[in-house]
Amino acid sequence: MKLSKLEKYFEVEKLVFHSLECALYNVSAVVEGQEYMITDEKNQRLKSHNILLLQRQCERVKAKKHVVRQSSAYDEMVGGPIKVNNEMEVSLGDNKLY
Repeated sequence: MKLSKLEKYFEVEKLVFHSLECALYNVSAVVEGQEYMITDEKNQRLKSHNILLLQRQCERVKAKKHVVRQSSAYDEMVGGPIKVNNEMEVSLGDNKLY
């Protein structure tokens, strides 16, 4: 979903900042129970090494909450069984530090 379209919603359930690798983040939004990856006008996913930059880009989105979501490969790295989903979500306030 394009950021410009998302900004027109009255309110979205949450903005999810996905922690990928080497401090790289991208953004999705949960709207009416569906999760959408957020893109710019050229259909490129919003991504950055700076989470504050992403928050600034999304400042006009009215979201009930912001979270950081991270998955870990730790279980597989230590020889444990592969888990289907070990995602962790941490609440991230929008302190307007940007």
